[in-house]
Amino acid sequence: MRFGRARYILRNAMTLRYNSIFLVAFSAALFAQSAEAPAFSIARLKYDGGGDWYNDRSAEINLLRFVERETGMTTDARHQFVELSSEEIFAYPFLFMTGHGNVVFSERDAERLRAYLEGGGFLYVDDDYGLDKPFRREMKKVFPDRDLLEAPYNHPIYRIRYDFSSGPPKTHKHDDKAPRGYGLFIGERMAVFYTVESNPSDGWADPEVHNDPEATRLEALRFGANIVLYSTTQ
Repeated sequence: MRFGRARYILRNAMTLRYNSIFLVAFSAALFAQSAEAPAFSIARLKYDGGGDWYNDRSAEINLLRFVERETGMTTDARHQFVELSSEEIFAYPFLFMTGHGNVVFSERDAERLRAYLEGGGFLYVDDDYGLDKPFRREMKKVFPDRDLLEAPYNHPIYRIRYDFSSGPPKTHKHDDKAPRGYGLFIGERMAVFYTVESNPSDGWADPEVHNDPEATRLEALRFGANIVLYSTTQ
């Protein structure tokens, strides 16, 4: 009887121990499921110089909605903008810049953008026609020792989810030249992605803005999704 009683006590002690481990693990799992991951957001970069940094306000809203619908990523689908002079730039993992005209970065702005990018931030720039020369000029203030290099077609940004192994899509005609994608690299990491003669962000805008065919808009949204997903791996 004494041995039977001992076995009973031992068995119950072991059961209690395993139940405690299970409860701890279950509680941890519940906490992990209930703790909300921060929603992914994009901030439009407001810059000086007179260029229309603000055009197509619906672009990033539609892109983020598409990304959430197609990938399950939680997004904050709003039009938000920041200035380089603001501390808020460091609250966003992804900055988006576009426009048709001039761009001017002050020396202080250039220093802050460099700090943002070196700290792990990501900048996507889409030439909406007329941005190329001023943007390249001002980026030399940010990284005098680095150049924008054409991204090879086997780069992950072209195939992370949707296949763009022939390069960026040709959303709008512009000068009817081939679309190109350039990267500014910090070590192995592409910190800046820049599209020219492509203009996918126009394809993200509401359908009535540019009256693009639905197939063109879908292609542009898929390409934008690749850019967003690539940025999250950085």
